[in-house]
Amino acid sequence: MTAPFRFPRFFVTSPSPCPYLPGRQERKVFTELNGPHAGELNDALGRIGFRRSQSVAYRPSCAGCTACVSVRVVAADFVPNATQRKQLRRNTDLEVTACRAWATDEQYQLLRRYLASRHPGGGMAEMDERDYADMVEHSPVNSFIVEYREPTTDGTRGRLVGACLTDQQVDGLSMIYSFFEANDRERPGMGNLIIMDHILRSRAVGLPYVYLGYWVKGSERMAYKTRYRPIEVLGPTGWALLTDEDATYAPPEQRHVLMADELA
Repeated sequence: MTAPFRFPRFFVTSPSPCPYLPGRQERKVFTELNGPHAGELNDALGRIGFRRSQSVAYRPSCAGCTACVSVRVVAADFVPNATQRKQLRRNTDLEVTACRAWATDEQYQLLRRYLASRHPGGGMAEMDERDYADMVEHSPVNSFIVEYREPTTDGTRGRLVGACLTDQQVDGLSMIYSFFEANDRERPGMGNLIIMDHILRSRAVGLPYVYLGYWVKGSERMAYKTRYRPIEVLGPTGWALLTDEDATYAPPEQRHVLMADELA
């Protein structure tokens, strides 16, 4: 007989400053992903709003705040708008390859440039080569790196302009972390292209969703996630399609907090 599936043990982190809403504290609930059923557990937890970081699955569990909500794009029904179609046409020459989850110095250097440009004071700013290798390679589930390279004519590998660490779940692709040449004038909008590529990639293999992590209503930093429609949000009663009204409305107290942050 096989051993019964054991219910995981969950833990809660100590409160720390919220990276999205100033003046608030964040707290996470998490569990370890290990053993022969790690993939199944990650799939199940992903459907109820958990995200993976190395061998840990976590989700926000903040006292008195539910601003962070999980979002996922319905891949089969996605229709790019005019701007998105233009981005797809502009980058049809890129060589896109799904590689095994193995860290390279080229990827790390691209990550360093990305962080310096987009998140200079963020929690990942001090990540070294070993930290990056841990992020990529310490995965107990089916993970891979999607690389985006410029074309060449001599058979050599082209310049790496984007990459994404991705998990393949039973019901979709989960974009764990993407990074790219943020200041490349010849390749603007690479972040948007990477998301669209994952949507099309998911659709091509019959996976219904692309998980984009958490979205905070009213946050300018998170607004890009709602450009990919239809998109579902996870609420108290389960997953539901996000409407235009829901995407733009923020509670008065949240608007006040975010405005103060933007003016600082």
